[in-house]
Amino acid sequence: MARNQEKAMSKLSRWYSYQKDLLNPDGPPKRPYLATQCNSLQAAEKWRLQIIKEIARKVSQIQNAGLGEFRIRDLNDEINKLIREKGHWQDRIVELGGPNYHKIGPKMLDHQGRELPGNRGYKYFGAAKDLPGVRELFEEEAPKPPRKTRADLMKDIDAYYYGYLDDDDGILVKLEAEAEAKARKMAIEEWNLKKETGEIDKMLEEDERLEREEEQKRKEEKRKRMESDNEKEAEMEVEDSTPDIPSQQDVELELLRKKKMELLQKYASEDLQRSSQNAKALLGLSLNI
Repeated sequence: MARNQEKAMSKLSRWYSYQKDLLNPDGPPKRPYLATQCNSLQAAEKWRLQIIKEIARKVSQIQNAGLGEFRIRDLNDEINKLIREKGHWQDRIVELGGPNYHKIGPKMLDHQGRELPGNRGYKYFGAAKDLPGVRELFEEEAPKPPRKTRADLMKDIDAYYYGYLDDDDGILVKLEAEAEAKARKMAIEEWNLKKETGEIDKMLEEDERLEREEEQKRKEEKRKRMESDNEKEAEMEVEDSTPDIPSQQDVELELLRKKKMELLQKYASEDLQRSSQNAKALLGLSLNI
């Protein structure tokens, strides 16, 4: 019920303010929505101071953690909005020829807020720093151990690191001798036990059987290899004994040679044939061509 009454009072208050503005249009001036709408340096200074007062009032209100999560979030958003608006007015003051408050102005209210890592521009004030989901983000991580340099790592590296001096104290030799004697004793006992149970004889028989099988395999492979070589030699002998069959080109050349001989015998005289044969003999050509 109280909530509904608050809503009604809020509506009544807004309606009353609206009626008051209508009846008194020459009342106190309102701050322009945009800083660029102001062309007076004195007015810009006044609006900047007004914004600073509103920020201070809201920062004092947000310190109360009993306001509730939603009210605290709304106040924090309003403060960030006013801070951005103050920056716009300070830029406008510089444009109008006034001082640069970004450099000389007090930043006490701005420093009270904290920014999240990676979220530059939005700050949390007062109780907003302890809101659920925000407190965990502000918790600082444990510092990482300093990283050692190569020089720091090389300080502890010496002959002992590489094991060069392990045998000098005699401890390792003694331990190795004891381990060797123990292993030899266990191997002898295992051998005797297998010999008594006849397992050694079975192992020897198995080894002999495997050796015989390997020997048979080697002989069989050698026999097959010899048979393959003999077959290849027989094929080569058959190929060598087969007479060469003249190709089509050889037949054409032989026919051409005979045709030339017939024409030469028919039209050339004996002296011309004799001189032709002598010239061929001097050039080393066959007389039959």
